[in-house]
Amino acid sequence: MGLRTRFAAGFARQLGHPSGPAGRLVARMLNKGNSRAVHGAVDAADPRPGQSVADFGFGGGVGFRPRLDRAGPTGHVHGVEIAETMLDGARRRFAAEVGGGRLHLHSGDLTALPLADASLDAAITTNTIYFIEDLPRAFAEVARVVRPGGRFVVGIGDPEEMRKYPFTAHGFRLRPVDEVVELLQAAGFAEPERRRVGESAGAFHLLVAERAERAEHAEHAERDGPDR
Repeated sequence: MGLRTRFAAGFARQLGHPSGPAGRLVARMLNKGNSRAVHGAVDAADPRPGQSVADFGFGGGVGFRPRLDRAGPTGHVHGVEIAETMLDGARRRFAAEVGGGRLHLHSGDLTALPLADASLDAAITTNTIYFIEDLPRAFAEVARVVRPGGRFVVGIGDPEEMRKYPFTAHGFRLRPVDEVVELLQAAGFAEPERRRVGESAGAFHLLVAERAERAEHAEHAERDGPDR
C-alpha cells in the first residue's frame, strides 16, 4: 500500500470514528467544512422553543449552538455520538449547557439510540450514513424515538461527487439518494422533501422527512404484510 493510499485510508477511518489528536484535528476541519450543510439541516428540522431535538453523529458539534438557540431555555438538545473524542470535546465546549440540563450528550449510534420512544420533536444526522451497514435498522430506531409528526433530516453528500474523492474508497458506502428515500419511507416516514445546499450538480442533499402518524403507519404495515 502506497503512502497516498495509506493516508486516504487513515483519513477515512478518522472521518468514520474520530479519535485522539488526529480526531480533534478532524473535528475542527469538519466544523469548518460542514457548517453550511449542518446549519441547513437545522433550518430544515425547524426546531421550536421548548422542543426536544437531537443530532445523531454530531462530530465536531458545529450544530449545537443553533439548536440550543432555537430550542430556547426550556428546550432540550440531545447529541448521540460513537466517538469518545468527540464527546469529550463537546463536554468541554458546552460545559455550561450540559451542567444546566439543556444539552444531553450520549454515547451510542444510530442502530441503538439511548433515547425513549417518541421523545424527540426533531432530529438531524449529516454525513453519517456512509458508515452504517444496517441502514434499515438505523432508520427504524430513529422512527422509534421521533414522535409522530416530528421531523428527521438526513444530510448526505452527492454520491457521484463523493466518488471523486480518494478517501471514499475506504469504508464509505455511497448509496443512491433514491435508495435512502425508500429506506426512510419503509421505516415509517412520509416521502421526504428533497433540498440541496448549493447550486452545483454535486451539491449536498438534505432529505426532510416527517414521521408518519402511528395509525397511518400501522395501516400500511397491515396492508403490506410482514417483512420477508
